Amino acid sequence: MVKDFVAVNDAIHIQRLLKILGKDFIGSHNPHSRKGGLIGLAGMAIALGKETATYIEELVHPILNCFTDPDSRVRYYACEALYNVVKVSRGSVLTLFNSIFDALSRLSADPDQNVKNAFEMLDRLMQDIVTESSSFDLVAFMPLLRDRIYSRNTFGKQFIVSWILTLDSVPDIDMLIFLPEFLDGMFCILEDPTVEIKKCCETVLGEFLRNIIQNPTKVNFSAMINILVVHSASPDELLQLTALIWIKEFITLSGRTMLPFASGILTAVLPSVGYDDDSRKSIHETAKAVNYCLMQLINVEDDRDLPEGSEATGDDLEKANFVDPIVSDPCNIQLNLSPVIDVLTRHLLHTSMQTKVAALRWIYHLHIKIPNKVQLLVFHFLLTCFNFFDRYFDMSKRFFLSF
Repeated sequence: MVKDFVAVNDAIHIQRLLKILGKDFIGSHNPHSRKGGLIGLAGMAIALGKETATYIEELVHPILNCFTDPDSRVRYYACEALYNVVKVSRGSVLTLFNSIFDALSRLSADPDQNVKNAFEMLDRLMQDIVTESSSFDLVAFMPLLRDRIYSRNTFGKQFIVSWILTLDSVPDIDMLIFLPEFLDGMFCILEDPTVEIKKCCETVLGEFLRNIIQNPTKVNFSAMINILVVHSASPDELLQLTALIWIKEFITLSGRTMLPFASGILTAVLPSVGYDDDSRKSIHETAKAVNYCLMQLINVEDDRDLPEGSEATGDDLEKANFVDPIVSDPCNIQLNLSPVIDVLTRHLLHTSMQTKVAALRWIYHLHIKIPNKVQLLVFHFLLTCFNFFDRYFDMSKRFFLSF
């Protein structure tokens, strides 16, 4: 019957049938009627063929409403129905991608195994369609991804990671540009105790880091460094190590762009320099490497004052267009010394000897490279230094005699 309506372009009767199935049947209190409506909508999509795109909203929305049905059999039939609709409509269903993705993300944690099996088939089909499409709207999708990535459910996290991996594999989609939007969520997922999710997330993050190393000009390092600093203080050792590795690469690739964030980086790195147990040896070594790389960014030119208004701040860099002449000129990016001195002073009181020594070396290094600026702030930390001067005379003598 539907094919006959299509043959004569009878849109009125087609719409009438869709309304009966989508409202009267699916809106019924009887679960058997709802299942019948779902079967009917799937059948209509098959009969409509290429014309499915014209009626895509009338077909999809009633089905999505059944994804939260209290009856597991209705939810199962909803997955089957949408699978058939998507299989026929292909790329035209992408106009409703956000609605479908939102429904799938909630269904990923369904407790019924039959529903989960049907969900997995539908999810794979949607991923295939996105992969083969050249019209996927990543900009419109990003707010939804940014929201759903913080799912607390293990299956929800797995669902998100699989989609990020799929999107990153599409040649026409450049996920690096949008990485600041979801990097924090990815690191949160890495903290999940489930081994499978941890491994999968680690793989995806590793792939992103390789892409960053290969394409640094596409990357807004300043928009992501604070995310890494926060996660580098995590008690989860894999998460902490991964964040420190990323920070090291960011400093290596972007150089002086990281200077306005030095106080945050040092806050993350100095405690890790003090680790002396074998289980955290990799974290310790990586923290030392980060500390060394950051120290090398300071040079004698930083002791000069820039013309008023020309110095690039951290906020400037986060918002910057990469071709902005102020930001692109490394000479206009300088160390914000006062918060760095605050961090170093605090860490002189740290329980770890290695952390204290690292803080002293930083103070000495700054005095050698930018003596004029350091002397303006020296009394801010001098009293703290004298408190343990006698105890650590040998390592401190060289520093104090240099003033």
